[in-house]
Amino acid sequence: MIIFLIFFLFVFVLPKFWLSNAMKKNDEELIDMPFTAEEFGQLILKENKLFDVKIEETDQVDHYDLNDKTVRVQQGRLAKKSLTSLTIICHEIGHAIQHKEEYGPLVRRTSLVERTQWISKFGGVILYSGLPLILATGSFGLIKVCLILVLISVLLGVFIHLITLDVEVDASFKRAMPILEDKIPSEYHSQCKNVLQAAAYTYVIGALTSFLSLRYVWLLLTRLR
Repeated sequence: MIIFLIFFLFVFVLPKFWLSNAMKKNDEELIDMPFTAEEFGQLILKENKLFDVKIEETDQVDHYDLNDKTVRVQQGRLAKKSLTSLTIICHEIGHAIQHKEEYGPLVRRTSLVERTQWISKFGGVILYSGLPLILATGSFGLIKVCLILVLISVLLGVFIHLITLDVEVDASFKRAMPILEDKIPSEYHSQCKNVLQAAAYTYVIGALTSFLSLRYVWLLLTRLR
């Protein structure tokens, strides 16, 4: 039990704390920074000839919308001259650059999510609603069918998480970090990298969680043989 708690702490709790701490610690206004996050973003878009990409604030999480070709960052970030704001907008524009270049993993992830979204939702409904009811009936045949459907849904989730990890790491360290190193004073490079590393690790945890879910469903299925 103690080993499980230590594992849970190091794998699921500490990474979120690391990300939160890294973003908060580097979110102070820098008087000597020559541009706000919005000005920085517009500069990157112009230099990469992304004239059809917009930047706006949102009350949701930071993201790049492929359909609208819009970089969206949380409210209050665009006007700030903090390393967190600059790093985040640079990362999201990294996705816009991927989109322009038709980066393979991004294209595959988008297509896969669009085509299989209904399967993931269906698997969730079965797992949290249908399966408990069927378990109550004691019908092992139906239980196995439900678990197989859930297994397919989880397998898709694992695959999507792995592709997402590739996409996010590329946007952070092959797109955003070189831009940050080129545009931002060198004394701030390590802090920017720390924010990107903390954010990337959350995607590693997402992939690991999917693997653990897959193992759990597989164990349930094999025990019904």
